[in-house]
Amino acid sequence: MNLSNLQPATGATRNEKRIGRGTGSGRGGTSTRGHKGAKSRSGYSKKSGFEGGQMPLQRRVPKFGFKNINRVEYKAINLDVLAALTESGTTLLDASFFVTAGLASKNAKIKVLGRGEVTKALEVHAHAFSKSAVEAIEKAGGKAVTL
Repeated sequence: MNLSNLQPATGATRNEKRIGRGTGSGRGGTSTRGHKGAKSRSGYSKKSGFEGGQMPLQRRVPKFGFKNINRVEYKAINLDVLAALTESGTTLLDASFFVTAGLASKNAKIKVLGRGEVTKALEVHAHAFSKSAVEAIEKAGGKAVTL
């Protein structure tokens, strides 16, 4: 066996249907397209959402709401999560720490929220803090640094 005589296994391939090659072929005439209508014409492509002329769902349903282009999306991290992460002895929590811990992606903005308690003095660097989170961190003797 070599590259010049490789071929598919017997029965693995079939010849293509030769459509529209005269009535003797059995697939001439309408060329398997049925009779008349848009689907029988050349160049036909069904538009997405087209419902045969009926008013499509996309146009029957009213428009509502809007997307605020100035919205800032934060990745929320609570104090109880920070407490669990710092059991290993770390005290400086910055963006790179959150990325390595798998809590945020490297481009995400981080907001620390106040659920849970902090017992150690931590220095936390984040893009935003809730008031309760700042109080809890400072009460434990730590620092909340806004990036």
